[in-house]
Order: sequence, then C-alpha cells, then structure tokens
Amino acid sequence: MNALQRNRYTAAWQNFGARAPRPRSILCISAHWYTRGTAVTAMQTPKTIHDFGGFPPALYEIEYPAPGDPKLAARVIDLLVGTAVGADTTEWGLDHGTWSVLKHVYPQADIPVVQLSIDGTQPLAYHYELAKSLAPLRDEGVLVVGSGNVVHNLRMAMRAEGAGPFIWATRFNESVRSRLIAHDHAALTNMAALGEDGSMSIPTPEHYLPLLYVIALQRADDALQVLVDGIELGSISMLSIALGA
Repeated sequence: MNALQRNRYTAAWQNFGARAPRPRSILCISAHWYTRGTAVTAMQTPKTIHDFGGFPPALYEIEYPAPGDPKLAARVIDLLVGTAVGADTTEWGLDHGTWSVLKHVYPQADIPVVQLSIDGTQPLAYHYELAKSLAPLRDEGVLVVGSGNVVHNLRMAMRAEGAGPFIWATRFNESVRSRLIAHDHAALTNMAALGEDGSMSIPTPEHYLPLLYVIALQRADDALQVLVDGIELGSISMLSIALGA
C-alpha cells in the first residue's frame, strides 16, 4: 500500500532519490523474485508485475515503465562467474518489491532497471558471498537496491488501526540495526546468531535476504545512514538504510 500512499516512509525514499547521485542503471534484488537457481531480467522493456491479490483496484493500475538494461544483465552474469545465471527475456519483469519503492525514489521511471532473483535453495551466507562479486558495479554507475523487510511475519500481522509492534519484532529490528551500524556482517549472515527473535521475525528468509546483497558491498569507509525506521502491523519492519555517497 506504500505505493499509493504519502507517508514518512515514502517521503524518506523520495528524499533519497532527490539527493543521491543519479545512477546510470539500477540492479534490484526483490524479495518477490524468489526462485530455484539464479536469474536476471534481460529484456529491453520489462513489464510491471502485480504479484499480489486482494488489494484496491488502484494498486493494479500502477505501471512503472522503466526500461530494462540487457547490457547490465550481461555484466551481472559475467561478474557471477561460477554461478549459473539465467537470462530471462520473457517471463518476469519488475515486481512490486521493486516498483513500489522506485516509484517514490525515481518517479519518472527513466532509469533502466534490472532484477536479480534470489535462489531460495541457498543459505544466508551463500547470498552474502555471491553478492560480493557484484562490487565492481558500484564504480560503474549502478545503484544496487535490496527490497524486502528486516521483520516480515504476515501470519502475525495485526490489522487493527494503531496496533503496536510485537516485542520480539522490536528486539530483532533493533538488533539488526545495531549490527548494521557496527558492521557486524558475520552475525547478520548466521541464522543461528539471529536467535529466537530472528525465527519469529523472518519465519521464511526471502524478505531478509535482500539486505545481505546490500551490506556485502559495504566498504570499510562507507557511511551507513538510516533513512527511516518503524514497524507496521505489529510485525513488518520498514527499516531502510543507504550505504556510500
């Protein structure tokens, strides 16, 4: 619903887009392209995917007509040498994990966007190590975006207006935030280290994994900025960070 709303989260994303250096292209890792194996969108004109159900009609009418970037897709495949990466030219596109954020960051949809899928058969540390291979993109004008939620437990979500966060959600969100600030990537990529609060907060890992693709690219001198934070519906974290410039 953030795609339709103007709130403190969307305002923070909009502000980031206004002040950050304009990228040549965007590589997005979205929680909603969760696959067996790894793939990258390689079409010139990716479609807007409405991969959800039961929402207001206005949400299904949103289009984000950003162009694709087949050259960036080929570059990603080259960088991930040793990993079989499929070039998807017909099946996927830009899912709502990507466009619901980017429509606020770059509302003109005039920057090429490529999505990289998440291999759901692999553990946390695998994704962190895989993402390290993408580091050269930072010097090639590519903005790498991870779109998910640090806390994402829909089964426990509370729809009542004004519902406060679960204590385990707050604890886990604060733990992740402090570890991000401390550059403690070892803990963030170890499911056992995330503890019981982690098990409640990310009962399935797809919404947590995009974060690892971002922090894997962190350099020793990178500043980490918390753009916005908060927990909605009791069990959905909106923690958003930026690294680098």
